[in-house]
This record gives sequence, C-alpha cells and structure tokens, in this order.
Amino acid sequence: MTEREEYRRELERQNERLEQFASMVSHDLRNPLNVAQGRVDYLQGEDDNEHLAATGRALDRMEGLIEDVLALARQGQPIAEREHVTLSAVAEDAWAVVESDTATLTIDSDGTFIADATRLQQLLENLFRNAIEHGGTDVEISVGTINDGSGFFIADNGAGIPVQDRKKVLESGYSTASEGTGLGLSIVSEIVAAHDWQIDVTSSETGGARFEIAGVQNER
Repeated sequence: MTEREEYRRELERQNERLEQFASMVSHDLRNPLNVAQGRVDYLQGEDDNEHLAATGRALDRMEGLIEDVLALARQGQPIAEREHVTLSAVAEDAWAVVESDTATLTIDSDGTFIADATRLQQLLENLFRNAIEHGGTDVEISVGTINDGSGFFIADNGAGIPVQDRKKVLESGYSTASEGTGLGLSIVSEIVAAHDWQIDVTSSETGGARFEIAGVQNER
C-alpha cells in the first residue's frame, strides 16, 4: 500500500468517526431542543408572554449554535479529493441559498482552480452572510481573482473591519452582532486551513471588508 493510499484511508476513517459524532450530537441535542421549542410555541399560542418570547429566541440561538458547531467540526477535516472548480459558478450557487434581500453580487473576474467544491461553497455562503449581516441588506458584494493569480477575494462596500479586529474576526466565538454565534468566520478559517490556503482580512476599495484567500492550486 502506498503512502498516499494509506493517507486516504486514514482520512476516510477520520471522516467516518466525525460523522458518527455529528450524528450523535445532532440526535442528543436536537431532540430535547425540538421538544422545548414545540412547548414554547404552544404556550405562546395560549398566552402572548414576553418571557416565552425570550425563551423562544434563546432556543433558536441554540439551534443556530448546533448547526455552526457541527459545520465547524466537519469543515476543518483534511480534504482527500479535490476537483477543478470555477469561481463564478460556485459563487452563484452560494448566492442562490443566501437570504440576500436587496444585496447584490458582482463577479469582477473569474478563474478556475482546485478545491473541494462543497466546502468552497460553504466558505462563500458564510462570507456573503457576514457581509449582509454587517453591511446591511442592500450591501454590494463583489467576488474575483487576485491580480497575481494566487487566489480570490470577496469584498463589500459596508463599514469595514477595524485594523485591530481583523485577526479576531476569524477566531471562534468572536462576533459584534448580538444575534451572531461568532462561528461563521471561524468556519471560513477552518475551510481555508483544510485546503492549505491562507486568508487575509483587509479593506476594500470602498472602505468595506475584503477577504483575500491565497495559495490556491490551478493544477492537480
């Protein structure tokens, strides 16, 4: 057995264990959570109580945390197989599942490189949601390739991220939004690391946020 084959099999074993763990967490946490949400919904129908409303919001937040924690665990796993992907195609697929309101997406430039398409779409979805959450429902988002061909960027025309916070935003639990879990950009960071890429947070031409992902491969 070659070293590459052994590495692939070890990745498969790790992924299988992770899926078992994720399924257990999903079952053991979601079942009682769903019961609690159902009881709150029932009681709210009987009595419009501000305490029940607050409890409902807390349960919804717990549901979001479960989703993000599971995504964080899965997306950081090593990648066994990659394929040729086109940036514009994956960006459009990601945009299609994001609640964008009046926000707009523009493809400034396009490129093809090697990646896990599913995880790349998750990365873009999270960055799009982050831009809308912090830049407003009418934020303008652009995607394109870096001029030297080393990667791609996602930029917006929002308020931007202060220099002192640009490293912190990629850490687990960091969020400036009261309803945020603080894990969305951590998932982005994990996907970047799983690909052996690098990510840099800077400022867009309009003063908004710009995320640059470099180190992508154009060939297998």
